[in-house]
Amino acid sequence: MAKPGLGRGLGALLSGGAAPSPAGSPPEAVAAAPAVPGTAVRRVPLTQIRPSPLQPRKDFTPESLQELAASIREQGIVQPLLVRAAQGAYELIAGERRWRAAQLAGLTEAPILERVASDAEVLEIALIENLQRENLNPIEEALGYQELSARFGLTQDDVARKVGKSRAAVANALRLLRLPEPVQTAVREGRLSVGHAKVILGLADTVHQLTAAQRVEAEALTVRQTEEFVARLVAPPKASAPSPNGVPAGTRDPHVTELENRLRERLGTRVAVRYRGGKGALEIRFASDDDLNRILEALGISLD
Repeated sequence: MAKPGLGRGLGALLSGGAAPSPAGSPPEAVAAAPAVPGTAVRRVPLTQIRPSPLQPRKDFTPESLQELAASIREQGIVQPLLVRAAQGAYELIAGERRWRAAQLAGLTEAPILERVASDAEVLEIALIENLQRENLNPIEEALGYQELSARFGLTQDDVARKVGKSRAAVANALRLLRLPEPVQTAVREGRLSVGHAKVILGLADTVHQLTAAQRVEAEALTVRQTEEFVARLVAPPKASAPSPNGVPAGTRDPHVTELENRLRERLGTRVAVRYRGGKGALEIRFASDDDLNRILEALGISLD
């Protein structure tokens, strides 16, 4: 089955038809504008526009803003800002980066398209816009999903449908929020990749997670090297007397360790393999029903 597109798409959201006016009056500076929300583009002072507290994107790099500001000086703001009227001002739904860059470029006004939107729709639209443009870092994306779920009582399935992602993608993103704050910051800033983070999540102990993250950064470890380091933390080798064949009795089969690493990366959770003489056991840890469903999906198992 083909994967659905992202939500309703920005084209549909930006070209919506006429809608009733929202509660509250628009700012006096634009009260005489001849447009009904959602039907026409008009220009308003930048001072009448404010960012939304629901915006999932928190990090705006100065370099990228300066580049956009330079473009805006030359070409202006090509795409209008999507806003809603709120408490005597206009609150951004989409376009905060353009709004910030316009101020840097010295503009005093910007084109807007007004829309009637609930808080849930504002967050959904902002998420869709940023996801389509790949503007969110992994932690911002996860926090956006968490906000949708917590604020509006949505399940992971609901969130996935709204933003056009698979449920597994949403669940995997949310798992990043289990990491300690310093590790989340490293992922947010790009010092650790999502691949590294998934491996570190295989450690149940926060101290071990922090140790692994510091080691990855200090030594620029690859994901595979991180897997090997995590495996040593989970099951440190024990010194023992040599067996009759000259191999220490406590030494783990490297093939078993390799299998654990691969399973841990594939399933994104702690995995233990006990093997001896062609027999053994496979233990897969999960933290909740949602986590179990995510693992079953990764294994291709459906409970429907």
